[in-house]
Amino acid sequence: MKETKSYEDLCEQIEELKLQLREAKETLNAIRTGQVDALVVQTENGPQLYTLKTADHTYRVFIEKMKEGAVTLDSRGIILYSNSQFAAMVDLPLAKVIGVPITDLIPADSRNTFRAIIEQGWKSDSKGEIFLKNKNNELIPFLVSVASLELDEGTALSVILTDLTLQKENQKQLQSKNEQLEEARLRADKLNEELEDQVKARTKDLFLSREYFKFLADNVPVIIWTADTSGKLDYINRRWYEYTGFDLDESKISQDELVHPDDLEVSSAEWRRAIAQQQKYEHEFRLKRKSDGQFRWHYAQAIPFKDEHGNITAWIGTSIDIDDKKKELEKKDEFISVASHELKTPLTSLKGYIQLMEFEKEKLPENFAQYIKKANDSINKLQNLINDLLDVSKIQSGRLEFLVDKFNLSHLVKECIDNCIHIYPGYSFESEIEKNIFVKGNADRLEQVLMNLISNAVKYSPDINEIIVKLSREDGSVLVSVTDFGIGISKDQEKLIFDRFYRVNASKYFSTGLGVGLYISSEIIKAHNGHMHVDSKLSKGSTFSFELPISN
Repeated sequence: MKETKSYEDLCEQIEELKLQLREAKETLNAIRTGQVDALVVQTENGPQLYTLKTADHTYRVFIEKMKEGAVTLDSRGIILYSNSQFAAMVDLPLAKVIGVPITDLIPADSRNTFRAIIEQGWKSDSKGEIFLKNKNNELIPFLVSVASLELDEGTALSVILTDLTLQKENQKQLQSKNEQLEEARLRADKLNEELEDQVKARTKDLFLSREYFKFLADNVPVIIWTADTSGKLDYINRRWYEYTGFDLDESKISQDELVHPDDLEVSSAEWRRAIAQQQKYEHEFRLKRKSDGQFRWHYAQAIPFKDEHGNITAWIGTSIDIDDKKKELEKKDEFISVASHELKTPLTSLKGYIQLMEFEKEKLPENFAQYIKKANDSINKLQNLINDLLDVSKIQSGRLEFLVDKFNLSHLVKECIDNCIHIYPGYSFESEIEKNIFVKGNADRLEQVLMNLISNAVKYSPDINEIIVKLSREDGSVLVSVTDFGIGISKDQEKLIFDRFYRVNASKYFSTGLGVGLYISSEIIKAHNGHMHVDSKLSKGSTFSFELPISN
């Protein structure tokens, strides 16, 4: 039967245990902070002294401050020393670590690996990886580095445990990046292969397209050429060489020999303007033919080719021989001039006879007065047509001359509107006229232009009887515009509307005239250093305008 201890004995025993615990804690703290160089461990064979051969305070402080776990083991794997970092790794107080077999602190899955590292460490320096569990029961990878130490009482093992979590995460990320890089490389290789195939196919197509283009260009009876973005020739077809006798390189430096001297400056200026404004180039000039040295008229045009961003990549142009057509037009103009003059004489006589008949109309039957009036109207129309033809003839021969004087354009526009109110009583005229705008020019000719625009507005707006006439200052110039709400014209027709003998395709609406009114008007405005414009929409109406310099 066990001896029962008294209450006093138990209290005395508890106090003794507390004292021993306090001493143990102080001893452990002294060891941990480097205040002692040796420790005594009670074993079966009695107390044993353990010291480090090179133990010093600085070394133990360094060990204590390490982020790695550090322990010293005896031959049985008992922990003789541990820094606080290792105790934190295994989530135990330091007092419960020292004197404990280290394998008790290693997870079961890593014990065999750890034992193998320890066994090798007794023979030589050894390394390996194991897992420790943290307080959340998560497995943390560690690198175990083992080396033997010679102590006074015998050989011990130094074990350093390095947390590999960050390194493993970095390795994982690096591996992921490498895998992504490899995947990207494989995709790039695939894309490169596809691109190479496409380039080969496109190159083949481009070569064929270029050969087709050259074949077609060399076998059409038209001069074809291309230029780079700066306007320099970079290709000419065979027709060019056959006509001029110059190859590509010679043509780049021989423009003054190819183009007629009277046309060279204007043609070059138009080409530079087209390049600067990135607009279509159109011009007529005379080009020298190699076979006979003659200069023949050519109509040249060039269109800019643009990429998806609107940037010009090249120019492609054509030059068409229009010399024979020019000569035919000259003959036609000569015939028109002669015919107009020849018609004018009998017309004047006929008009005189009609006027005599008007003086004697009381002596004629009553219905003859109506016939005389109709004859007079027809004669006036015929005279207007003849006058138009004579103007065309003068323009073509460069003889459209008139006196120039400074006058009040505002008054002229108002007078024209007043006249039109009487001439076209079925139409409503709205005007916006800025007062006292003066220009230098010929009042009769400018009146002819404005009356022609109003006449056309009436003629091509049979259903809506509203006409708007405006006169205003615009940036140092004067702008006169006539707006109707009639049939309008298409964009294609806008390009031709000022050509001579061109008439708007409006078969639904019958209209008289030769198609020279706008041509004559345009030439008159050009002679006044001005410009004519048109802005129109089909079935919506048109606005014709001309712009002149203001005279101060």
